Amino acid sequence: MAAKIRLQRHGSKKRPFYFIVVADARSPRDGKFIQKLGTYNPLTIPATIELDRQKALEWLNKGATPTDTVRRILSFKGVLYLKHLLRGVKLGLFDEAAAMQKFTAWSAEHDEQIKKRTAKAIEERKAKRRVASAAPRRAAAPREESAPNATAEGNSE
Repeated sequence: MAAKIRLQRHGSKKRPFYFIVVADARSPRDGKFIQKLGTYNPLTIPATIELDRQKALEWLNKGATPTDTVRRILSFKGVLYLKHLLRGVKLGLFDEAAAMQKFTAWSAEHDEQIKKRTAKAIEERKAKRRVASAAPRRAAAPREESAPNATAEGNSE
């Protein structure tokens, strides 16, 4: 049985919300799944991702293949980097304590970058709102109604 880590769509029309699940590759997108790993909400800014790293890492080690979007999510959350570090431990390149130290350093740096990016996005949004509210709204120009022409045909005195 080939297992895939993929997104399972929920939410109403034009309001997507996804579960990150492990499912048999042959099952339909929103069908039966083996285990739920987390959730993904792309509508929030920044996108909200809740993921159980340990479960995801276990499934990756078992051979489950993530889809392209889930691979990006796992990379963003550091699961793929953690898998990479643990492979280095397995090959004897460094010990597990050094791997965890590298991962925590990466995680702290990553969180700081996310905070900066989020703050910048919020500031840009506020600036756009200020510009939009400060711009004077053009009032509709009054229409000039055509006055009846006194010298129209048939009106001669």
